[in-house]
Amino acid sequence: MVVQTRRDQLLEMVRKQGFASLPDLASQLQVSESTIRRDLEHLEQIGHARRTHGGVFYTGEAPEFPHFRDRQQTHWEKKRAIARVAAQIVSDGDTVLLDGGSTTYEVARLLVGRPLQVVTNSMPVANLFASCSDCDLVLIGGNVHFRTGVTMGPFANTMLNDLNVRHTILSVAAINERGFFNSNILQVETQRAMLAACDEPVIVADSTKFGLSSLSRLCGLEDIHRIVVDDAVTGEWKNRLHSLDIDLSVCQAESIPGQN
Repeated sequence: MVVQTRRDQLLEMVRKQGFASLPDLASQLQVSESTIRRDLEHLEQIGHARRTHGGVFYTGEAPEFPHFRDRQQTHWEKKRAIARVAAQIVSDGDTVLLDGGSTTYEVARLLVGRPLQVVTNSMPVANLFASCSDCDLVLIGGNVHFRTGVTMGPFANTMLNDLNVRHTILSVAAINERGFFNSNILQVETQRAMLAACDEPVIVADSTKFGLSSLSRLCGLEDIHRIVVDDAVTGEWKNRLHSLDIDLSVCQAESIPGQN
């Protein structure tokens, strides 16, 4: 069997199952476990899978919601770099709340397989953790937004009022001197409830979001504990955020093997 064909079949098997063991994969593809390990190493390197405890979880591309389809290739290396740093903020055993942004989805992919309590209003994010036995998953209910696959509105907000998490990790559409913004008013109301439910709020945003504005204001700059951004953020913005005692994590975007 041609290597790429086998890897395509392997990825499809993992995608359908969510989690698969090495012996099962080797048996179904009729190859050795060492071959499967090499293939999984490749898939993990390009972000499509995550190996753990004798098996592998699917962490492939986001589903075909318009939000992901339209934005997935935009500043992708920056989003992946930001996600790597943001994932390191979360410790094993933590309770973390994740929204449905494209950058947050990249964070979620890196958290799969770790012992965590994950709360999310995103169906795509929840799907990543649904087969993870080490993860305690809570999916927030509410009205589902067709473009993003996230729940929002009064039902979601009421459920969030009864929860407490250590970290809330949010994506935003714009950042300026007045604070953080997103384009959907209902989404922003739910994100405010997410912030109220956490001890340490974290914003993940690539540098292109700075200096912009959007329809609905989420909160002020001073209301956020930490921001993770790529290294193209300007010195002016670095100084402004440091002056507000915001913990600014600046990461370097790198090309990901196997991606254009």
